[in-house]
Amino acid sequence: MLPYPGALTDVLGIEVGHHTLAGRPTGCSVALARAGAVGGVDVRGAAPGTRETDLLDPANLVSVVHAVLLTGGSAWGLDAAGGVMRWLEQQGIGLRVGAAAGQLVPIVPAAVLFDLHLGDARIRPDADAGHAACQAASRQPPRQGCVGAGAGATVGKLFGMAHAMKGGIGSASVVVDGVTVGALIAVNALGDVADPASGAPIAGARTADGQRLRASVGAVLAGERPLSILAGSNTTIGVIATDAPLTKAQARRLAGAGHDGLARAIRPVHTMSDGDTLFALGTAQAKALDFNVLCVLAAEAAARACVNAMAAARGARIGDLYLPAATDLTGGQR
Repeated sequence: MLPYPGALTDVLGIEVGHHTLAGRPTGCSVALARAGAVGGVDVRGAAPGTRETDLLDPANLVSVVHAVLLTGGSAWGLDAAGGVMRWLEQQGIGLRVGAAAGQLVPIVPAAVLFDLHLGDARIRPDADAGHAACQAASRQPPRQGCVGAGAGATVGKLFGMAHAMKGGIGSASVVVDGVTVGALIAVNALGDVADPASGAPIAGARTADGQRLRASVGAVLAGERPLSILAGSNTTIGVIATDAPLTKAQARRLAGAGHDGLARAIRPVHTMSDGDTLFALGTAQAKALDFNVLCVLAAEAAARACVNAMAAARGARIGDLYLPAATDLTGGQR
């Protein structure tokens, strides 16, 4: 059983699907909003890989999106969004344009994480993978851990991959007064992950013997120096959604509140080597709720989803590299 209950699919109007590639640990995940949802985005990491984020600016024209794609494969993985668009078009879902009533342009913002260092980098999500993720989507609680966009995720890389651990994708939701806020977060952070409720470290950089957590922030404060890390080789990406109505400006602010949750669970976060990006969706299928309350729920759901991602992850051996999961460690913080 995972530490925290709920999932993004508890939000009315949202479905989630994963597709995991067989050739190496990578994949993609999609959050579908068949009826459309007001969208926003907040990018905090310094090395993002994204698609269709400018249209989410409150000053720009398009008011709703139909899906959000989270994918591995670095910038190559953005190809998967084409498959999401194809699937939506096949369902008759999209922005109606032109004189012909049947002309549709599905709106699919996307963000990527870097997992190319695990296995054959020529294997990455493509349009067929995005289409398959849509076919797998449902209102059922999604699988968590090393699936979809979290298949190749790793954490705790500040002192090199040899000391890192397996990451993954997690989901959680919270409900107040009949309104739900949920999160789906693929955790591929440079930093460590801790449970913000207790402060207890969960996964991250390990000590030389590989059996205990190193506590990256504490190690840096004690004078240890991180290894040189390729910019953008990490990144936590995710979707926050609520069934309360939102304006585009509120959706962007809600995505920002979700980053508060990342900051509570990931240490350090938003680094020069992370492209941390969160989307927010409002389906307007429930009543309105005080916006400050929604922001509190967004941060909480995001933080809980990060913890669930670590709890659901499983260790992996890729070539000579062994990446244990949180459940594999025998010791705690040094």
